This record gives sequence, C-alpha cells and structure tokens, in this order.
Amino acid sequence: MKRILQYVALGVVGVAIVGGVYWWWQRAGQPDEGERSATVKRGTMLVAVSASGGIEPRARVALPFDISGRVADVAVEVGDHVEAGDVLAQLDDEQLALQVEQARAAVLAAEAQLIQAQAGPRAEEIAAAEANLRALEAQVSAATANLDQLRGGASAAQIAAAEAQVAAAELEHRVTLIAHDRTLAETEDEDRIRQARYNLYVAEKRVESAQAQLDELLAGADVDAVRAAQFNVATAAAQRDAAQAQLDLLLAGATADQVDDLKAQVAQAQAGLKLAELAQEQTVLRAPFAGVVAAVNVKVGELASAALPAITLLDPSSFRANVLVDEVDVGRLELGQVVEVTLDALPGARLTGHVANVAPAATFQEGVVYYDVAIHLSPSSVPLRTDMTANVTIIVEELTDVLMIPTWIVRVDRETGQTFINQRVGGEIVRTDVELGVRYEGTAQVLSGLSEGDVGIWVETPGAFGF
Repeated sequence: MKRILQYVALGVVGVAIVGGVYWWWQRAGQPDEGERSATVKRGTMLVAVSASGGIEPRARVALPFDISGRVADVAVEVGDHVEAGDVLAQLDDEQLALQVEQARAAVLAAEAQLIQAQAGPRAEEIAAAEANLRALEAQVSAATANLDQLRGGASAAQIAAAEAQVAAAELEHRVTLIAHDRTLAETEDEDRIRQARYNLYVAEKRVESAQAQLDELLAGADVDAVRAAQFNVATAAAQRDAAQAQLDLLLAGATADQVDDLKAQVAQAQAGLKLAELAQEQTVLRAPFAGVVAAVNVKVGELASAALPAITLLDPSSFRANVLVDEVDVGRLELGQVVEVTLDALPGARLTGHVANVAPAATFQEGVVYYDVAIHLSPSSVPLRTDMTANVTIIVEELTDVLMIPTWIVRVDRETGQTFINQRVGGEIVRTDVELGVRYEGTAQVLSGLSEGDVGIWVETPGAFGF
C-alpha cells in the first residue's frame, strides 16, 4: 500500500514539472504584460552641475564697538527688526561728553578772538588805553620833578615844613612820656604797661624820622637819592612808552597775518571738537542697514572689547546660496546660468536662481579643491532662513535633438564596466551594449548602440548592477 502511494506522489510531481516547463516555454515566447520597458526617444536634454551649501542673507555682519568700554545700554534683543541708523547698544560716555564740552568752549573762545580782531577796537577799550597813558605820563612828570628837586637842593618852605614836623614829633613824644610814667606809677597791669612802653617807642621813632628828614634837607642832595630818582624817571618813561605803543596798536587794528593766525586757531579748535565728538559717537553702536538682530553678545555693566563682535545683524530682504563646486566642474560655469535649488529643511520647495559669482581663488577641504559659487535666488514665498542646507543644480548646457533613455533601465557589467540594456528579440532576451553621454534627473544621453524607437526592458541580470 505504501509503495502504491509513493508511485502516485511521484506521478503528481512529474506532472507538475512538465506543466511548469510548458508554462515557461509559453511565456518566453511572448512579452510579459507586467514587464517594465522604456523606449529610446529623441528630444532636448539638460547638462547640469550639482553642489551643496548654505542659504545666506543679503548681508550678515558682526558689529564690534570702535572702542573698548563699559556697556551702558543694550537696546535690542535677538529677533528684533531694526532700521538703518538705529541704536543697538551704547558704552558709558560721561568722560568723553566732558571732553566734547571743553572742545566746544575752545571753539567759542577762538571764534570770539577772531571776531574781535576783525571788528577792530571798541570805544571803551580805546578810552581805557588813553586813560592809562595819561596816568603814566603824570608819573613821569612827578618823577622828573622829584629828580629836579633833589638836584637843586631844598627850598625854605621845605625846610620850614620839616622843622614843623620835628617840633610836632617832639611834642607828641613828651605827651607820650608823661602818659608812660603815669601808667607805671598807677598800675601793675602788665598789658597796660606793655602798651605804654610801645607807644613811647613809636613816639621816639617819629622824632628820629622827622629829625633825619630835616637833616637831609639841610645837608643838600644825596648821590644815592639822585640815582634812585633817575631810575624812577626811566621806569616811568618806559611804562609810558609801552602804554603809547599799546594804544597805537589798538587804534591800528589787527594785521592780516594776525587775522590769519586767529583763523588757523579757530580751525584747529573746530578740528579738536570734531575729534571729541567722533570719540563720543564711537561709544554708540548703530545698525548699518535695516535688518534682523541675529546675536547679542554684550550685557549692561560688562566691559566690551573693540576686538570682539557685540551684535550680529542680518539683512533678510533677499537671499543667496553659497555652494562649493569641484574644480572638475567649475570650468563649465558662467555667470547668469540658470540654477534650481532644493532645501533639506523644506523638501517640497523648489527655488530658482542664477550664478552670480564664481570665486577667483580656490578653497581646500581635506585635500580637495573647491571654488565658492554664489547663487542669486529669485524672489519667492518660500520661508527661507539663514544657514539652511541648499542643494543646487546648475544648468550648464542644453542638448537638443539627442537620443535619450531612462537610467533605471541601464545595467553595468561588473567585470568590464560596459553599459548595456536588455531587449526582447522574438522569444529571447538579448543584451545590447550602449555608449552613454551625460545624465540628468534620471535620463541618460545615448551616443551609440541604440536607435530612436528601440525598446529596452528591465531584467535582473547576474553579474551586473544598476547604472
């Protein structure tokens, strides 16, 4: 019974094998309705260079203070929108403000001197100079008269006057002596006794002085006195001449050279004021353009260094993409070439633009030579942000009337590297070698091996891989 079952099983298997072989033979002779195929077509094809980089705003600047100092105010926060000229932050300027006031006062003083020189002397200045001259002339006259008197000897009236002064001094001395003796007899108060003795001493000195003047008059002119009188005359005359010269200068007014010198002093003072105002202005950090605050690196009360950025400002009014292009491809780039841009952050967005600039010098990264290429982006509603990753495709050439085929159908021989496609010829699958040119967005240029209208099919081929 078991042997019969085995025979039956073998018979079923044999029938299944024969049936399978027959089905395969039938299918091999006709195309599979679900088979993927592609037709060689003629048309227009684009040649492109791909690169990646980042989105950059129209301008991005890190703004330091022009001078170092203590931060007095920070007027913005990250994300604030500012206009050109707006104050972003300010340093303490108390000392510099005082220097500005001093410089402004120096300008006013210099200008006043210039105005006075150009206007000429005032009436009151002339009157004062004339009065001073007259006073000095009177001193010269008095000194000269005294000299003449010394040289001519004393008159009778002068001697009589000197004798009267001696008599008066002696009378005062006697009265003071009586008062002195009475004080000593009446009191023992030390202060009153000391005062009485002092009064007597003064009276005695007056008698001596009056008697000396009388003796001098009676003796005639003293040589030393005459010399002193001559010196006084000379001194008074010099002072008078100086006053006369001052009056003459005042009446003549300022010379052209003096006016020019005063103008130079005004200009110098004004330059000093500008320098002081500039130094004060350097304590204020202003926005050089309208934009958005990207970073604030200072706080009120801390010391800010002129060597470090205080605030970073962006101008997001327009954007560009900065990418690195391999040196192999950079020779194919030209200004104005059309560019397509996609963003990692916004997969569904597609932007357009054009090549705006190609760096004249290379950038080296890990031994590979690249060139910075700036892509100007066309206006769009895409919400761009600075530093987003950008993938760009630069259209460098447009090929017309070329044979094209999808790249998914192309296979590559692992051993030889030869590209080929599979075709169905009759009931068989035939390998056809092809020479391909440029590729772009899943399409390859056919240089040889195929003609327009040829059909290729996708077949998993041992020893080959996809193109």
